[in-house]
Amino acid sequence: MAWLNHFVVIYLDHNATTTLRPEVFATMLPFLTERWGNPSSSYAFGSQLRSAIEEARVHVASLLGASAREIVFTGSATESNNTAINAALSADPAKRHIITSAVEHSAVLNHTTFLEKRGCRVTCLPVDRDGLLDIATLDATITPDTAVVSLMWANNETGVLFPVAEIAALCQRRNVPFHCDAVQAVGKLPINLKTVPIDYLSLSAHKLGGPKGVGALFVRKGAPFVPHLHGGHQERGRRGGTENVAGIAGLGRAAELARVELTTYAATVQPLRDRLESELLAHIFRAERNGHADQRLPNTSNLTFHGIESEALLLLLDQTGICASAGSACLADSEEPSHVVRAMKPEGAASRQMVRFSLGKETTAAEIETTIAAVVRVAELLRRNR
Repeated sequence: MAWLNHFVVIYLDHNATTTLRPEVFATMLPFLTERWGNPSSSYAFGSQLRSAIEEARVHVASLLGASAREIVFTGSATESNNTAINAALSADPAKRHIITSAVEHSAVLNHTTFLEKRGCRVTCLPVDRDGLLDIATLDATITPDTAVVSLMWANNETGVLFPVAEIAALCQRRNVPFHCDAVQAVGKLPINLKTVPIDYLSLSAHKLGGPKGVGALFVRKGAPFVPHLHGGHQERGRRGGTENVAGIAGLGRAAELARVELTTYAATVQPLRDRLESELLAHIFRAERNGHADQRLPNTSNLTFHGIESEALLLLLDQTGICASAGSACLADSEEPSHVVRAMKPEGAASRQMVRFSLGKETTAAEIETTIAAVVRVAELLRRNR
């Protein structure tokens, strides 16, 4: 990051991506240098790499409370999401109804839009002003034609949590496969798939200190499955393509570290998040929180600063070295306002005037104090210049 050395970077966009942890890089390095063979090879130089892949599979499974054989490595959470939905649809071609929500990540919403154009019927469940989902509405929406329910665990923009255990139990009772995009939840919340009957669960390495370009999909034993990528025999025939050994090893190490540190994660980041949020709400005129106060991730604060455009505020914060966002990084180049906040509060301009701050375990109290002062100062400047 030599090009940023003229100021200190305060990174508060951990829901977009996280830094590659040194321990993870050290685990990956041998597979980028001396151990660069193809794990599908018959000779030892390549085939010995299979043990590294299987070790990573065990670590990911342990973080989720799953069996190693239920983990499929992918190239991203987007691929995992697409794969899971397609697999559920393939189980019974006569069933063409998909249930999701209006606040899902674009990896789910854009894929279901694509499927809708090809004959599927898609129901997007609404959320209330706090971003919460009503279980009774979901129950009433399920029909004999429903092929899959795809709902996230934690929202990437607001951090709001859906009642995943209740959703899973309902889907099990109604005999409908349940896919959960858990990208933001993994490594931040305890997950035990032995007790929560989710059929498919997606995650991404770079959201928990791992590398970009690798993800995983949990597929419960007995859940319908067909490959999304057809090719070789890799991943027991479940995902064709030569394995990204370095990335998979990095994901495994990141999962191992996350499992150890999970018990202290909330206690580390939530007090800092709460300090940031309470001070900004107290000192910036017409500031408003988006999302439920309690039912959300411990690291995420989504605030609307009424009368201040997100783009202008973020630009000035960037000039001081503070990294925050106006929503999902995957939609950063879109001119559309946040679909998440718009679904929660459709009546006003809140979706164009919101900023997401997402903290990591590396975030310090000093960084939070600097950010509070900078945001208050920038907000006042923008109001004066309107």
